[in-house]
Amino acid sequence: MDYETNILARTLYGEAHDEGLPGIEAVASVIMNRIRYTRSGQTAGLGTTISEVCRKPFQFSCWKTAEATRQLMTADLSSDAVFAICRRVATRAVKGLLPDTVKGATHYHSLDTNPRWASALIPCAQIGNRLFYTCL
Repeated sequence: MDYETNILARTLYGEAHDEGLPGIEAVASVIMNRIRYTRSGQTAGLGTTISEVCRKPFQFSCWKTAEATRQLMTADLSSDAVFAICRRVATRAVKGLLPDTVKGATHYHSLDTNPRWASALIPCAQIGNRLFYTCL
């Protein structure tokens, strides 16, 4: 697996390992949407590569140094069944074969949080325990 696909698979695992296939695909769609919008010039600063988007500070909690899931980001997950699903979803996303189940969303949060940035927005999708938003 190449570097970008691996970063995406690990991000999917860290962010959505407990959400099942629909939740994993939804997070992958958000990441790919951020890349697409940035490359098209519709927004700036979200990143133009998977690693830029996933590793950007303050975006995906699984990459924060203080988070417990951070250790998972570098662990050997080769025998983990959920990580195998994340790898397959990541591969489909990189190849452009993943449908956008979040209707162009670029951001999300879990239902048990209420981030300030989402207070004036209307969600465009709910998948599992997450609300999705298009923030351009």
